[in-house]
Amino acid sequence: MDFRALASDFHTTFSQEAERYFFSPGRVNLIGEHTEYNGANVLPCAISLGIYGAISKRTDRLVRLFSKNFSEQGIVQFTLDELDFKPSHGWANYPKGMLSYLKQSGHRLPCGFDLYVSGNIPVGAGLSSSASLLMLIGEIVNKLYQLHLSKIELIKACKETDQYFIGMKSGMSDPFIVAKGKANHAILLDSHTLSYDYIPFHLQDYKLVIMDSNKQSEELVELYDKRRDECEHALRHLQGAINILSLGDLNIEQFENFKHLIPTQLLQKRARHVITENERAFSAVKQLRRGNLTALGDLMKQSHLSLQNDYDATGAELDTLVQGAWNQTGVLGAKMTGAGLGGSAIAIVEASQVDQFTENVNQEYKSKTGLDASFYIATISDGVRELYLDKVKS
Repeated sequence: MDFRALASDFHTTFSQEAERYFFSPGRVNLIGEHTEYNGANVLPCAISLGIYGAISKRTDRLVRLFSKNFSEQGIVQFTLDELDFKPSHGWANYPKGMLSYLKQSGHRLPCGFDLYVSGNIPVGAGLSSSASLLMLIGEIVNKLYQLHLSKIELIKACKETDQYFIGMKSGMSDPFIVAKGKANHAILLDSHTLSYDYIPFHLQDYKLVIMDSNKQSEELVELYDKRRDECEHALRHLQGAINILSLGDLNIEQFENFKHLIPTQLLQKRARHVITENERAFSAVKQLRRGNLTALGDLMKQSHLSLQNDYDATGAELDTLVQGAWNQTGVLGAKMTGAGLGGSAIAIVEASQVDQFTENVNQEYKSKTGLDASFYIATISDGVRELYLDKVKS
């Protein structure tokens, strides 16, 4: 990120100098799609793509916001005494919601601020841009007002804001990895207990390539709700014979012994994905600890096939992208990441092959779908943090 440009843009927008700078990363799931709401484990990592914020405190109660990514909205402004949701405020409802939650939780917000945000994370691509933005605001306000909130408290604030202010049925894992990401590490997160472990993730001579399908599905919320209902249905049938709280409590052997209790093959498939995906997360941890990226790539392929065949969550565009990636030289593995039906996929690609990889995959993708994919190279990042100009390279 060119901080001289960020500082200049802030000055142009607000006619003053920025006082502080922050960064909040996006995230990808290596393994663990659609497992969080089933009480299973996820294995995500924070990435170097994310959202930057430049801020200056005000002396009044006015909040002024500008996003380079939604520049057509211009400056959105409101006071700390009018924190209601307004459809016309668009993206700015996320900062407003976080401020509203903190205020209602009893935290004192003594003055407003001017904030300029600029993101290099594609919106709607399944990389947790909303969690990134919410956590950015949480970290900024926490530091600006010296609220002394822990990362766990900020994670909870993100979840509550997303659910009750924005209206999205989100969980804790996305803001968790955005808050607590660690460079060159994935996180094995138990979505039921929030216990976690940092797992070394060194890409060696490979790159993490994010492939944005540029397809956003209007059916995504419907898919999420339907799959959640199906999994809960399957769980209720199993609970008639086994003492379990979630599908994540089962291993594969137990599932095979008791799957006959689930009345339809469709529901069995949904449960099988969750349980095998959970097992893949543990297997991936073992391989990462050994530095075995080839085995990790095999598990990524298994994950995508399970999401495609058992969970019906991928869609034609993601399948085309991922299958195209599998066919390229120097690729260890590829899979969808996020909720599916569009959005993004990830691939681990030999560094010397990345240019040829992106050209070949996009050519095949466009010929089959009529769409151009977008490609991003990411590194494994630390979580949300304040940036200090003397420590940041332009």
